[in-house]
Amino acid sequence: MKRLALALATALLLPALAQAFSLEQLAAQLGKPTVVRGEFVQQKFLRALEKPLTSRGQFVLAKQHGLLWLLKTPLQQDYRIDDQGIARREAGGWQALPQRSASAQQNRLFLAVLGGDSSGLQRDFELALKGDAKDWQLTLTPRALLLKQIFTSIRIDGGALVQRIVLDETQGDRTELQLQNSIAADALSDQEQHDFAD
Repeated sequence: MKRLALALATALLLPALAQAFSLEQLAAQLGKPTVVRGEFVQQKFLRALEKPLTSRGQFVLAKQHGLLWLLKTPLQQDYRIDDQGIARREAGGWQALPQRSASAQQNRLFLAVLGGDSSGLQRDFELALKGDAKDWQLTLTPRALLLKQIFTSIRIDGGALVQRIVLDETQGDRTELQLQNSIAADALSDQEQHDFAD
C-alpha cells in the first residue's frame, strides 16, 4: 500500500516538477538559426469578400540582416524588411517605402515574431505560451495602445521554427500566414547577401 501511495504521489508530482517550456527557451530555440529559408502562403480574410485573398512566395530570414519576402503569386514582387523599414525591389534597386508609425511598428513586430525576440514582444504584448519545444502555441494580446487599435490578438504556432501566424484585427479582418518547408542554414547565399547589402 505504501508503494502504491508513493507511486501515486510521484505520478502526481512529476508534472509539477517537470520544467515547463518557457518564453526564454522559445526565444533561444527560434534565435538559434543564422538563416531560415522557406515558402509562405498568406491568406487575407476580409469582411467584404467571400473568399480570402491568397498570395504565395518564398522568404529568407537572416538574423543579422532582416527578412526577404519574395512574392511569386498573384504578382511577382520582392520586399526587404529590416530595422530601416520596408523596401521594394524596383528596376534600379531597392526603394524604401514610406513608413507610418503603425506600419513601422508592425515591421518590428514581424521581425521579433520570426526571430524569437520575446523581450521585444513583451514590451507591447501580454504573452501566453503553451506546449513544448516540438509543438507550441504563443498568443500575443496587445497592451500598447497603437497595437490595440490594430489587433485583437496574434497567435503563433510552431515547432523547431515558426509554422503559422494568425493576425486577428479589430475591424474583423484576419490574416493567416503558413510558413512551409522551412530550413535552417548557417549562411546566406551570394545572391541573398547581395540583396541585403544593396
